[in-house]
Amino acid sequence: MNRSAELFKEANKYIPGGVNSPVRSFKAVGGQPLFIAKGKGNRIWDVDNNEYLDYVGSWGPLIMGHAHPYVLEKLEEAFSLGTSFGAPTEVEVLLAKKIVNAIPSIEKVRMVNSGTEATMSALRLARGYTQRDKVVKFEGCYHGHVDSFLVKAGSGAITLGVPDSPGVTEGTSKDTILLPYNDSLAIRELFEEQGETIAAVIVEPVAGNMGLVLPKEGFLETLRDVTSAYGALLIFDEVITGFRLGLGGAQKYYGVSPDLTCLGKIIGGGLPVGAYGGKKEIMDQIAPSGPVYQAGTLSGNPLAMTAGLAMMELLEREQVNGGYKRLASLTQKLVDGFNNNLDNLGLNYTINSVGSMFTMFFTDGAVESFEDAMRGNVALFEKYFQGMLKEGIYLAPSAFETGFVSFLHGEEDIQYTIEAHYRVLTEIHA
Repeated sequence: MNRSAELFKEANKYIPGGVNSPVRSFKAVGGQPLFIAKGKGNRIWDVDNNEYLDYVGSWGPLIMGHAHPYVLEKLEEAFSLGTSFGAPTEVEVLLAKKIVNAIPSIEKVRMVNSGTEATMSALRLARGYTQRDKVVKFEGCYHGHVDSFLVKAGSGAITLGVPDSPGVTEGTSKDTILLPYNDSLAIRELFEEQGETIAAVIVEPVAGNMGLVLPKEGFLETLRDVTSAYGALLIFDEVITGFRLGLGGAQKYYGVSPDLTCLGKIIGGGLPVGAYGGKKEIMDQIAPSGPVYQAGTLSGNPLAMTAGLAMMELLEREQVNGGYKRLASLTQKLVDGFNNNLDNLGLNYTINSVGSMFTMFFTDGAVESFEDAMRGNVALFEKYFQGMLKEGIYLAPSAFETGFVSFLHGEEDIQYTIEAHYRVLTEIHA
């Protein structure tokens, strides 16, 4: 038995399912999870010292790769001064200023500890600000494990086949209205009927938790139009896309400005963090400025803020130096190579990509919605995942997640991945 298997057996004695987040369990892809010992650049090593080219990047935040020297240097300085004070520090102001300067729709921002905490708090703020109860979400969009959002959610919920979780009461979920992602007609019809009762629409501007699903032309604009017309707030969940599609996020990429934005992942530089921000008049409703209560002992802690500030400084340099364009070009090379492989093998799978994000769906035809994504052949994905793992390539252990390319991936890495992709698909279709 290898060390990962031993650790997983031991973990199951003390941790539910042996993991602290469901998708890590490998339940959807067979076998047992790898226990990771270290990461450097674009690679990780498990406890048995097997090396992998990493396209997970801690599920998105490590856009500058693992153990970036500049981030580590700044963290070492911060560690020497103390880990947490439960009091204001200068570094949280500096990071907040960076975020506000980078995203025009954010005039003020509140730091929290996770993406789930950010969406939960933004939802409470939207209800408090509008004095309305109902919120609209979309099938397959995952906004963390908040009770009212665990209705046809994405990510681990669909990976493990439990889109609606026990423990979520009917009373909690009754004010959540569910619509198909990318259905502009449905959102217009809903607002014509119930618009005066809706506090907010929350959406992943690029859905990343049912696999990568891009917004159809006009969809985000429709959300902006109807929420403005009826006095509801538009909330963009940019926990994944924030600072991955550029410093301005998906909202700048697509030219649609929300009222509130939820952030996470990248702004922590690899440490736990979340944030939500928006227009001053809305954000000033949060305590102690206003009546909407939200708090957190470790919110804005100096370690997470230091790592996030270092990451933002690195990304600002990449923005100036054309790094984001090069990263998108590198990702497109990967996608083009995958598509060439599919053509050569006579396979009709679908690949969605934008910026440095990609997903291959084991289905033919466009994937533009939750229903489309669910047509994918998960049994084939399992074989593909295991094959790529044997090739030394670490992908998300779920057919319903997004792959991430980092600034530390190079041309040789991409070429190797394309070649491995061809070998694995050839084998599983032999």
